[in-house]
Amino acid sequence: MTAVQQPLAPEQRDMIRDELLRSLTKLERSMKANGAAARPRDLEQDTVGRLSRVEALQSQGLTKTLAAREQVQLEQIVAALRRLEEGTYGACNGCGGPIPMERLMIYPETLACSTCACRA
Repeated sequence: MTAVQQPLAPEQRDMIRDELLRSLTKLERSMKANGAAARPRDLEQDTVGRLSRVEALQSQGLTKTLAAREQVQLEQIVAALRRLEEGTYGACNGCGGPIPMERLMIYPETLACSTCACRA
């Protein structure tokens, strides 16, 4: 039997919304700063020697990986804000039970309680 999600108290909703918005702002700043680093460079003119070109290629690869990870996190935060507005925020997608407030404060974009997250 699945537990029914209890609505968050107004102050809890405000705390979560503030945390999500803070995370969103920080992430957007990071994405903007990393966007410049992700632009392709002319390796022949930027670097000297084969080792320097390899390092530059590795750096570009890491930057692309970071950008992809940040994009996923951005989507998760936006979805969490949407769930908060719809009133479905805080319910576990796995078992349907409430996600503890402590977990929501640490990982506000989470979709699962710690038990269900460990199973995934």
